[in-house]
Amino acid sequence: MNQSNKKNLEFIKNSGVTYFLQDSPRNWFEDNKKNHKQHVINGDNDKILNINKVIDSIKSHQTPLQKSSKKLVVYDGTLNAKVMFIGEAPGKDEDEKGIPFVGRAGQLLNKMLKAINLNREDVYITNVVNWRPPDNRTPTDEEILEFLPFLQKQIDIVDPKFIFLLGGVAAKAILSTPLALGKLRGKWHEYKSLKLNKTIYTIASYHPAFLLRSPQYKKASWEDLQMLQKKLNDD
Repeated sequence: MNQSNKKNLEFIKNSGVTYFLQDSPRNWFEDNKKNHKQHVINGDNDKILNINKVIDSIKSHQTPLQKSSKKLVVYDGTLNAKVMFIGEAPGKDEDEKGIPFVGRAGQLLNKMLKAINLNREDVYITNVVNWRPPDNRTPTDEEILEFLPFLQKQIDIVDPKFIFLLGGVAAKAILSTPLALGKLRGKWHEYKSLKLNKTIYTIASYHPAFLLRSPQYKKASWEDLQMLQKKLNDD
């Protein structure tokens, strides 16, 4: 890890973020030229300007993950989304195209969205880590912390009403907990930001890639999606 990354991690840790050692989820926020192809660029001018600044910041941030990646992958969808879907990190297909969730897992995510009457154009889709890890490995705790400030800034810009976490990495990053996904899903959690004067209701569920490998969990995933659909219908 270079000196810049060490300073970044130290700053985050000094701001009150630890290595996910809590026994239960907690709410916290560290106050702190696109090269990806977007399907939808939808949002007011301030949001577009601010998201471009975040993208430039990620591009200029030096990380070893750049060496194993081809393209930066930030987001797809609309900046005016009510729901933000957060995954883990880009895979091979995403790395090729510079768009999150475009491979087999992305196709399943599209079907999941349609099942609750949503389209990709209706939501904001991103990942915890924006560069592909070598061999599609799971991001390390240090990498999660390294990219977490960029993710938090995206949440502040989009200002969604709901967050849907896809997989254990996203749950660990946003809920700051080591608890297994099975103990986190099926209930609503709260995400709070110092920059947003509101609570964002958050649910953790299984990553589409995991569902492709373990289809027996699709029923539980559907239950989580229905919880989101009910919130949207009641909103």
